[in-house]
Amino acid sequence: MGDPVYREMTVASIRERPGADSIRVAFLESARFYELPRAHPGFDKILGRLREAKEQGRALKVRLPSLDSGVIEDVEAL
Repeated sequence: MGDPVYREMTVASIRERPGADSIRVAFLESARFYELPRAHPGFDKILGRLREAKEQGRALKVRLPSLDSGVIEDVEAL
């Protein structure tokens, strides 16, 4: 695997499906859905940051394992 990729993106929606292994996140800057696995050790912290950013309408720095990956590894405020 290569180095992680960072993208600046704004949360459009967070979809939590009961019983699902992950939540789905849509960003304004991308047509695809991204996944945040519930098994991720930082799940609660990352989900909190995503919700806060969505409420405030601000972009985040989103870390992905690779350019073509749809898995959220981490998010940081800009």
